[in-house]
Amino acid sequence: MPTLKFAVLAGDYIGPEVMAEALRVLETVARQENLQLAPVPADVGGLAIDRHGEALPASTLKVCAASDAILFGSVGGPKWEKLPPAQQPERAALLPLRRHFTLFANIRPGLLYAELKDASPLKSERIPNGIDIVCIRELTGGIYFGQPKSTTMLPDDDVEAIDTMVYRKSEIERIAAAAVAAARSRGKKLCSIDKANVLETSVLWRKTITAYVAAHAPEVALSHMYVDNAAMQLVRDPNQFDVFVTENMFGDILSDEMAVVCGSLGMLSSASLGAGRNSHRLPFGLYEPAGGTAPDIAGRDLANPCAQILSAALMLRYSFGLEKAAARIEAAVKRAVVSGTRTADIAFGGKSVGTRAMTDAVLSQLNS
Repeated sequence: MPTLKFAVLAGDYIGPEVMAEALRVLETVARQENLQLAPVPADVGGLAIDRHGEALPASTLKVCAASDAILFGSVGGPKWEKLPPAQQPERAALLPLRRHFTLFANIRPGLLYAELKDASPLKSERIPNGIDIVCIRELTGGIYFGQPKSTTMLPDDDVEAIDTMVYRKSEIERIAAAAVAAARSRGKKLCSIDKANVLETSVLWRKTITAYVAAHAPEVALSHMYVDNAAMQLVRDPNQFDVFVTENMFGDILSDEMAVVCGSLGMLSSASLGAGRNSHRLPFGLYEPAGGTAPDIAGRDLANPCAQILSAALMLRYSFGLEKAAARIEAAVKRAVVSGTRTADIAFGGKSVGTRAMTDAVLSQLNS
């Protein structure tokens, strides 16, 4: 019986609520698929600040390092907003986790069922069949991590701030491999997004992506697009993309834009895969919903658990190689939603259910 050992970092506000529902789904699938779950909880984010004085305690890192994957909730919220930026949960927990485990490839599906197209701000005629695209974002390089990074008082009393965008060819090749794998599993169509008409890093990015695809995946149709045009095209016709890959800051912005056109953050999952391998000889990864902690609805049985459940499915797929189990969860979520069971964020003013009832509907589909 395969054992799935993973760290459970539920986080703050609605984080523990939706995490509990994702674990219910995993427990059901484990029984059905003859799997042994070994979840290990640990504190992160605001909760960790309150209990340990820091957002990512050494004890939590130790739990993660001893696991094969991390199932992450959401961190942050108004309680900790007055802390210095470097100590706030979002910055002091997620970025160090990405850096520590070299989680360089963020895979974010942009999925909107046709039955939920009214949730999108786009006109229905632009997305008659919903949206089904994937963003691959490089996660550990670029301007967020480049050095030097400084703020300096100049002799004339002006202030100068410096951030440095840095990319190496090896980093670009690494994310290109992840993007190619995603494209191969779908429509064999990949768009690389850069700013090669302005940035030296983007010139290297485009040259490296082009060479990598030509050498390793000639069957993949590769195109290139400047980031400003890509931002426009995502709202004009999102389904012109299948898989798109881009650097860290551009991916941060475009993936959030993609989330908006897909309607509800409550339905969007993500995976951040590392360079290392776990005990199953598969990528170590961190899996989290795209949304935040939603303090306004925390503790009220209102949060949509689907993004957390779908993130758990991604964990089964990428870090444990359980494609069948992952696909069963994804299909169960879709059937539950399409059949009319929906939380308030996707109910369009109609009848809605709570967090637990939404999960009950998913479990019913899994058991049918």
